[in-house]
Amino acid sequence: MDSYGGYLEKSLSKDSKITMILLSIGATVGTEIFIYFYKGLMLSSNIEILAFLKILLIEVIYNGILTIILYPLMQKLGYKMEHIFKNPQVLTRYF
Repeated sequence: MDSYGGYLEKSLSKDSKITMILLSIGATVGTEIFIYFYKGLMLSSNIEILAFLKILLIEVIYNGILTIILYPLMQKLGYKMEHIFKNPQVLTRYF
């Protein structure tokens, strides 16, 4: 998992808003498809593709808009966390 995270960090630009929106949309679609078919198998219910696509479209638009609105805040938080974890902490006092 660590090597996958390193690959994504090197290959994706953190400054690209389009990349983050596409990742959000992809995660939404993947999650909703998994949950829909999992519930369909567990509850043995009918699978209604048109209703599912309608709900999926609404959720993709909603999550895309939320990503656009909240992206600057997430970016600032990400830079702060990166600064905390990547910069070496040097203690000048010796006890």
